[in-house]
Amino acid sequence: MVSRPHPEGWRTISRRLHKDYLISTDIPIFPLRTVLYPDGYLPLRIFEQRYIQMVRECSGKGSFFGVCLISNAAGADRPANHFRVGTSAEICDFSTLSDGILGITAQGRQKFFIQKTRMRDNGLLMAQVQTLGDTNDIELPNEYSVLSMITARFMEQLGKNYPSFQPHHLQDANWVGYRLAELLPLENSEKQMLLQLSDPLERLQLLLETLPRFQEPAED
Repeated sequence: MVSRPHPEGWRTISRRLHKDYLISTDIPIFPLRTVLYPDGYLPLRIFEQRYIQMVRECSGKGSFFGVCLISNAAGADRPANHFRVGTSAEICDFSTLSDGILGITAQGRQKFFIQKTRMRDNGLLMAQVQTLGDTNDIELPNEYSVLSMITARFMEQLGKNYPSFQPHHLQDANWVGYRLAELLPLENSEKQMLLQLSDPLERLQLLLETLPRFQEPAED
């Protein structure tokens, strides 16, 4: 595991994140057992009525919904909780799947921090969020070139899921960091921590430190 503080240190985190806020807005929240990143790829099966209504409204208005990682499972005596930092998602495509379920494809847009929530009568969670800005146009330093190479290999296999991908993205510290955090087989707690970081170079350094975990052991 990456050795860093757990994502629940909210007083510290909120101070770090709020300095980068852009705008405040109200969006529906879809808690999931996955972490979505800006420009990330998210296929979903939609079958609960509250989320079918959410898809209908977002598609009709051209608006976003928010994805947050579930932090604990629901129990008999407690509802499921979620982290307060997530990513807005834009619906790019939808279809009826072979089993009759509604399928959608969404793309991650901007990170946000949840300020407060309310529940609609139909059970759909709504949140007032502040969107969080990333530092723009940070060129990937040479010491992280191996991360760019790994990302390029992922794009050779999965590029169809990232239609906006261009070769210059491989030199963008934010883009490379988010793609590797998304595509490497990390624990969800690690993925959430990497999402919450505001420094793209710190994210790259942590990802670099994880690489030995995925290397095949040398043969004797």
